Amino acid sequence: MNVLSIQSHVAYGHVGNASAVFPMQRLGVEVWPIHTVQFSNHTGYGSWKGRVFDGPAIEELVDGIAERGVLERCNGVLSGYMGSADIGNAILSAVARVRALNPQALYCCDPVIGDVGRGIFVRPGIPEFMRDQAVPAADIITPNQFELNYLAGLTTETLGDVKKAVLGVQRLGPRAVLVTSVETRETPTDSIDLIAGEGGRFWRVRTPKLSLSVNGAGDAIAALFFVHYARSGSVATALAEASASVYGLLKRTEEAGSREILTIAAQDEFVSPTNRFVAEEV
Repeated sequence: MNVLSIQSHVAYGHVGNASAVFPMQRLGVEVWPIHTVQFSNHTGYGSWKGRVFDGPAIEELVDGIAERGVLERCNGVLSGYMGSADIGNAILSAVARVRALNPQALYCCDPVIGDVGRGIFVRPGIPEFMRDQAVPAADIITPNQFELNYLAGLTTETLGDVKKAVLGVQRLGPRAVLVTSVETRETPTDSIDLIAGEGGRFWRVRTPKLSLSVNGAGDAIAALFFVHYARSGSVATALAEASASVYGLLKRTEEAGSREILTIAAQDEFVSPTNRFVAEEV
């Protein structure tokens, strides 16, 4: 399996491609990473060095890969944080080029917009670009609950609300939706839910809530869900596998008291998760 992963990158720590690429490689995937930004560290530290690339820079790299005659062997494109609509257009152009050569290729979009407590944290115009262009082009999307609410134009307080919102977003284009960090009236206070839907059916995995705040977990679960879905063709299987791996990764990180997720130290969780969870149909 070959995946073109176009998203941000940091030299120190694990967010964006620095969080998504290695887990896919541990699963035996050949990853072709293109970085939309190259920073010293993630912006949560309050200061960083580096630069943001533009759309033409991304298109130039895709041109170079195409010149190797390998784009038709690309099985999917994964995208995350988009620093500008210019970069977003370059990503969608890459998706179109891959699909023209391999109509079976999948596009997984992690529609990074914001989060509960922080609100929208991307640049103006990006939320609308995600809703109006990126999400309709995607086969798979992996929003958190805040992002699902924005994309669907709804407030989700119950499981029924989440289902309604997922169905609304699916009408935009994507067939498979994974919603992360879900908390509804039905969610116990010591737990967190992940809900996935496809074809009018829904599955839920409920994991213990961990007391840590780190960056990059969403990038990892999007990549893992994408790979497992592409291989199995099953939303339920992808949900169970991805949630088990990311829970193990985060639990190890919490136990170590680390500011950065332990992508390398906990790498066995990607192939042999310590904890398993049942994806129950809801």
